[in-house]
Amino acid sequence: MPIERFVASRWTRGNFLFPTVIEVNDTAVVRRKRSWFTKNEMSIHLERVASVHVETGLFWSEVLIESTGGTDPIASHGHRKADALRIKDLIEAAQTQHLAGHAEEGPTKVCPFCAETIKQAARLCRFCGRELPVTAVSGSGR
Repeated sequence: MPIERFVASRWTRGNFLFPTVIEVNDTAVVRRKRSWFTKNEMSIHLERVASVHVETGLFWSEVLIESTGGTDPIASHGHRKADALRIKDLIEAAQTQHLAGHAEEGPTKVCPFCAETIKQAARLCRFCGRELPVTAVSGSGR
């Protein structure tokens, strides 16, 4: 997924000189806010996003992205409605893709030689390259 940037409108409070920027990339959501002497950056990993709340008004939307880690949520106002909904769609698509990737893994076991997690049906460890004994079924599923 390429990095997508969403810049808040300069016509909204707090965004006149230094608008808030939200970036969504393949691993995280990042909020960047500058001021005269400081730069504030906050990020939440996409796997740690608990919810995305979009409140749309007549002209501008507010976005609130909450995390599961107990940190402060990412809040930004002054985005166009289409941009706010696009942020929400990107986060939900990344989370769906992440969950689908884990569903395809299937049952796992631990390699008796290198202790790495491998698929239950594996006959050769992909980490250490050793052939696995047929009787070594130490099931440590996820």
